[in-house]
This record gives sequence, structure tokens and C-alpha cells, in this order.
Amino acid sequence: MKHTRIRTFNTKDTYPEQKLDNDLCQAVVARGRTVFLRGQIGQNLDTSESVCIGDVAGQAEQAMANIAMLLKEAGGELEDICKITIYIIDPRYREAVYRVVGRWLKGVFPVSTGIVVSALARPEWLVEIDATAVIPD
Repeated sequence: MKHTRIRTFNTKDTYPEQKLDNDLCQAVVARGRTVFLRGQIGQNLDTSESVCIGDVAGQAEQAMANIAMLLKEAGGELEDICKITIYIIDPRYREAVYRVVGRWLKGVFPVSTGIVVSALARPEWLVEIDATAVIPD
């Protein structure tokens, strides 16, 4: 791992009833160039078109693809992620979203916070994923 991940765990153990498989940790110690990403949603970055209307897993997939693309453009990769925040508009979306995120971040072990909000900037958006990465020097 690129950064020091303190108290790593997997959600299979902490939330067995939810059938999740996310590698997370309690703290990350990192050195390097910090990259703050805008919260990503189900929107194509090149066209600004909203995608996967009504499909929270599809929107999470697009958000994670956007995060991967932006990190690459910044000179980094998904393994540089230290912190994610996931915003969903319905608590029933949690499992579907976290399954997608867990697949993209397998073995990364970021710090993660999940929040249920009443709405996002557009009514068709169901999930927003915010990430902070540190690209090692």
C-alpha cells in the first residue's frame, strides 16, 4: 500500500447482514501532493449528460469511473485515495452503491463516510461520491 492504513477492516465483518465487501480503515497517514476531487455523480464528464437515470448502481459506476479518470489526469490512480464520502438520497441505496465502490476500491482501504441527504443538485442524481487522494512524492 502506498500510504499507512491504520486499523484496516472489511465491511463483510462489520456489516454481515448487508452483504458488502468494502476494504476500509479507521485512519490514513499520507505524504505527497493532495488532490481534492469535486463530488462525482452519474454524469459524463465530457458531455455533462446525466446517465443511468433511476439506476443508483449505474450512477455510482459512472461516479467511480469519473474519479479514476480525474485521478489519472492529475497523475495519480485509485490507490492514492485516502478518503471518500458517499452521499445517497435514500438509505435503501446503500448496499447497491457500496458494492460498486467496493469493487473499484478493492485493496485500497480508504477512510469512508456515508451520509443520507434529502437531495442532490439535480433531481435525477441519486448518489454523489467525493474523494481525496494523496499522490506520493
